[in-house]
This record gives sequence, structure tokens and C-alpha cells, in this order.
Amino acid sequence: MSRTIKVLLAEDQSMVREALAALLGLEEDIEVVAQVARGDEVLEAARAHGVDVALLDIEMPGATGIEAAARLHAELPVVKLVILTTFGRPGYLRSAMESGADAFLVKDAPAAQLAEAIRKVLTGERVIDPTLAAAALAEGANPLTDREREVLRAASDGSTNAELAATLHLSQGTVRNYLSTAIQKLAVRNRAEAVRVAREKGWL
Repeated sequence: MSRTIKVLLAEDQSMVREALAALLGLEEDIEVVAQVARGDEVLEAARAHGVDVALLDIEMPGATGIEAAARLHAELPVVKLVILTTFGRPGYLRSAMESGADAFLVKDAPAAQLAEAIRKVLTGERVIDPTLAAAALAEGANPLTDREREVLRAASDGSTNAELAATLHLSQGTVRNYLSTAIQKLAVRNRAEAVRVAREKGWL
């Protein structure tokens, strides 16, 4: 008999998490041994339960699935990483791959497809939703620098330049320059549109 695959499931919506756990529990060779609702609980849970595969939702409190994947990849490189997302944003795929993810799937994929992806990543295969892969190639790379993304993220709550400068320990002129460059790169009219477009593309 083949070895049971031990899975960690990280998803902040309890109904979705429980549904995924129940569906995966129907597979004879897969066992969900740990469930967490926050991205910053992933590493500790993976260590505690000796998991083979971590299924990570992108949108979680504490840390995003992509941030959690990067930490897991650095600390426990033997654990295979499967990113799940509701949002088919091309930029997310690129970020996920850069974080060390082995698979990237949308949540509305059939449960059998998810189970098969879990088996495939354990054999060293990479599994990517084909529609997202095509969209990511068409979209191209994220044009924003790390600092431009940091300033845009901070600006998303409507903070003034003075507030942003204080929060980020930058001068107001520097904040203005980063925002201006980001607005130009995204071909939009203002910071609110820049935040919206960058989020839609998965670049923030």
C-alpha cells in the first residue's frame, strides 16, 4: 500500500476550508492532518505535523499565501507548495512561482484535479492552471519596483503623502516620486486608479 500524503490546509474561510478538507478526505491516499486560518500560522503547523504538501489560499490574515509559501520554501524546502486562489490574476501566478510554489490552481477547479495536483507535485511535477498560465504570459512582468509596490500598498487606505512619509520613513518628495512613477507605469490618472489596477493584475 502506498504511503498516505499528509496535507496542511491554510484557508481563512472556515466553510471553504472544511469543504476542501472533506473532499480531500475522500481520497484514499491523502489525509488533511492540519488546518489553519492565518498565513502566519503555516510554518509552525507544517513543522508540528511533518506535512508533505501545503495548500495555501492567497488571501489570508497574518500573511498572504504567497508570503507563507516563501517562508515555507526557505525553512522547509522538502514541503511541496500548492497555491489556491479565487482570483485568477496573472501577477499572482508569477509571484507564486517566485516564492517557490509547485502548483497554482483556482478554487473552482474540480476536487479530483486538486487531488491529482497534490500527487503530481510529490513526483516533482509543476502544475499550473492553463488559463492563468496563458494570461500571465500575455500580461508580462510586474513593472513596479518593490518600493513602488510598498508605497502603493500603504496608499491604498487613502493616507496623505505626509502620512505615508511618516509611516514609511521617507521624505514627502520621495513618496511623491514613487507614486508618480507608479501612476505613469500603469498608465492611469491617479493613485486610487494605480492601486486598483495593480491589485487587479495581482501586482500588489
